[in-house]
Amino acid sequence: MKILIIGSGGREHALAWKLGQSPKVDQVYVAPGNAGTAIDAENIDIRENDFPALIRFAQQNQIGLTVVGPELPLSAGIVDAFEAAGLRVFGPNQKAAQLEASKIFCKKILNAANIPTAYHRTFSEEEAAVSYLKASGDLQCVIKADGLAAGKGVIVCKNLEEASAAIHRIANHEFGDAGNRFIIEECLIGQEASVLAITDGQTIMTLQPAQDHKASFDGDLGPNTGGMGAYCPASLVDDQKLHWIEENILVPTVHEMNVQGIPFKGILYAGLMMTSNGPKVLEYNVRFGDPECQPLLMRLKTDLIDVMTAVIDGRLDELEPLEWDDRPAVCVVMVSDGYPGSYRKGDLILGLDEAAQCSNVKIFHAGTRLDGDKVLTNGGRVLDVTALGNSVAEAKKRAYDAVEKIFWNGCRYRNDIADKEINLAK
Repeated sequence: MKILIIGSGGREHALAWKLGQSPKVDQVYVAPGNAGTAIDAENIDIRENDFPALIRFAQQNQIGLTVVGPELPLSAGIVDAFEAAGLRVFGPNQKAAQLEASKIFCKKILNAANIPTAYHRTFSEEEAAVSYLKASGDLQCVIKADGLAAGKGVIVCKNLEEASAAIHRIANHEFGDAGNRFIIEECLIGQEASVLAITDGQTIMTLQPAQDHKASFDGDLGPNTGGMGAYCPASLVDDQKLHWIEENILVPTVHEMNVQGIPFKGILYAGLMMTSNGPKVLEYNVRFGDPECQPLLMRLKTDLIDVMTAVIDGRLDELEPLEWDDRPAVCVVMVSDGYPGSYRKGDLILGLDEAAQCSNVKIFHAGTRLDGDKVLTNGGRVLDVTALGNSVAEAKKRAYDAVEKIFWNGCRYRNDIADKEINLAK
């Protein structure tokens, strides 16, 4: 079977690497890919939003399965376009992708299914939103752009001044049309966890829990990013809590989507806050998380092709439970200085070959490109250094040992990825 993966980030490199391990796969293509996918697959110079060109490539090259990595083509209807052309594709259709593409739609589904989430109000005008805040007296809140903003359209505010500034930024289109509408919600307190599930709309297969690190700097300080690192599994979500999340969050969500006439097929990713009153949904994503995908796929032993084809065919209930490597995995994201704000591109990355020799380490490329035989930076999140270990502490050490061998001008990373898990074990 020939596989086409859509996207160019670390998640897509991880998918290319994992799917390429299947004995059922003859060739993996990635469009447009990066310097890392050029090693583990073959890059195709087609943009992820050029649906006609992608469909032509899939038809001309007898692609047996297309896997869509990022949220933007999903929300733009790439699955609908591929299915209309008679092509097999993994991911939710455009209507189902609203679970991520619109936070307001997501809240409607959550509320209709009585799923625990933060109280919120919806606004489209700055003045009305600020007036509401002044009247409510809430000192802490979260302001979220309704649409897709690459993980940056969520702003946690400690007081009225910060909240007013956040509203002004969103309402004045700092995040483009994603901010045409926005919500103000209560600030939930606790640790975040990521619980992903694969579903064909009837059966749910839950993956092992992970924890992302969204804040830019150590100690969860600084602005939100697309993710600075992750580890899996996260003991914050034990087996009992995971079962509760399945029964009270994931199953009701899939059921409510069916009730609404919008069956969901693909990856359902619940971003949760583990509060003192139990898990509550912060948001849904409709694809593998990035960087959660990297440690998850490092540990997954089941052939991912079998799972994805079962989802498309509606026979997920026929599969055996997922098989996992018992060893935990830790992923450290190396970024360009300035990220998540403006940053420079085109810096030469040194030390990749040396780092790749580290035991039980895989370097997934995110924002990179090739210039001859040189690897250059080409994004804010540049590399996802992921390691397995007999313990989380060992996996962390292996990941950072590899990180320290890599350098480019302005490279930066958090030093405390997985420390919460390590401290829990003490």
